[in-house]
Amino acid sequence: MSITVKSKKECKYDILSLGEVMLRFDPGEERIHTTRHFRAWEGGGEYNVARGLKRCFRQEAAIVTAIADNPIGRLLEDLIYQGGVNMEYVKWVPYDGIGREVRNGLNFTERGFGVRAAVGCSDRGHTAVSQLKVGDIDWHKIFAEDGVRWFHTGGIFAALSHTTPDVVLEAVKKAKEHGTIVSYDLNYRPSLWKDFGGKQKAQEVNRAIAPYVDVMIGNEEDFTACLGFEVEGLDEQISEIDANNFKKMISKAVSEFPNFQAVATTLRNAKTASKNDWGAVLFHEGEFFDALLRPEMEIYDRVGGGDSFASGLIYGFLEEKAPAEIINYGAAHGAMAMTTPGDTTTASLKEVQKVMQGSGARVDR
Repeated sequence: MSITVKSKKECKYDILSLGEVMLRFDPGEERIHTTRHFRAWEGGGEYNVARGLKRCFRQEAAIVTAIADNPIGRLLEDLIYQGGVNMEYVKWVPYDGIGREVRNGLNFTERGFGVRAAVGCSDRGHTAVSQLKVGDIDWHKIFAEDGVRWFHTGGIFAALSHTTPDVVLEAVKKAKEHGTIVSYDLNYRPSLWKDFGGKQKAQEVNRAIAPYVDVMIGNEEDFTACLGFEVEGLDEQISEIDANNFKKMISKAVSEFPNFQAVATTLRNAKTASKNDWGAVLFHEGEFFDALLRPEMEIYDRVGGGDSFASGLIYGFLEEKAPAEIINYGAAHGAMAMTTPGDTTTASLKEVQKVMQGSGARVDR
C-alpha cells in the first residue's frame, strides 16, 4: 500500500508536530553533577522532527504545544523561532509566579564517552503541555481550514499525563478525517510511565492510538513495551540485535494493525558510548528495505539521532522517493545529527545526500 500525501497547494504546512518542547542544558565535556556551566538548546522528541524537516529539508513546519508564559517560555519561543518552526498553534498559559501550578520543562543531558553512557535527567512535572486536554486545540481549523500534509506525534507526549493520550486520539482522528498522513514514534521512556501504570498502561494507551497511525516508528524495546510484540532472541540489555528477528516482529505488527502503511526503525548496537553500529530498516508496500550499514560509526552525542532519522524518513515520503531511498534519507540524517551536540540536527540537505552516497567525510572544495 503506497502512501498518498496531500499536495503542497492545499496545505499551509508540510509537517505539524504535537509534543513538549523543553529547555535542554548541556554541560559539554563535563558531567551534570559537577559542572559549573551549561549551554542551552530547545528540544523534544516530537518537536525535533518538525525542526529537522524545516532546517535541513526546507519543509514548512509548525508545532502544537503549550508553554508557561514567563521568561523561560519566551526563551523557548526565541529558540524555536531560530529553528524556523511556526508557533501559531502554541497555547500560552499564564504563569503563577513560582511554578506551583504550571511551569516549563527542563532537560539536562550529558554526553557519554567510551565506557560511560550518556545520562539524561528531566525536570518536567506539572508542565503546561502536560495539562493539555481535549478541546484545548482547534484541530478543525488546523486540519480542515489551514491544511497539513503530515502530522507527527509520539509516545513521549502521550505519557506526560492522564489527559495527553486523549489529546493524541482527538488529533489523529481529526487528521485522518481530513486526509493527513499520521506518523507516531513509540519512544518508550520507563520514567514517564512509572507512576502512570507502567508497561501495562503504556500498551493500553499506545494500542488505542495505533489504529490511526499510517507510519509507525520505534526500536525493538518500543514495540515490546508499547505494543506487546516480542523480538525473538533479544536479551534484557538489548546488546545484540538480529535484524531478521526484528523483521519477523514487524510482520506480526502489520498483520495486527493493517493500517500501518510503513514501519521503520533504526538498528543500533552500542560498542561504546561513542561508537555504534548504525543502520535502519523500513517495511513498506509488503517489502523490507535496509539502509546502508555503518559499522562502528563514531558519534559525538547519541541522544536525539532517532528524531533526525524520523525527519529524514518523512522527507522521503513527502518527496515521493523510492522506499530504498526513503530509508537512507532517514539513516543518513540520523547519522549526521550525532556529529554535533544537542537534540536537533545542524545538517544541510547537501550533507545528508553526501552521507547517503557514502562520501560524507570527503573534503568539499
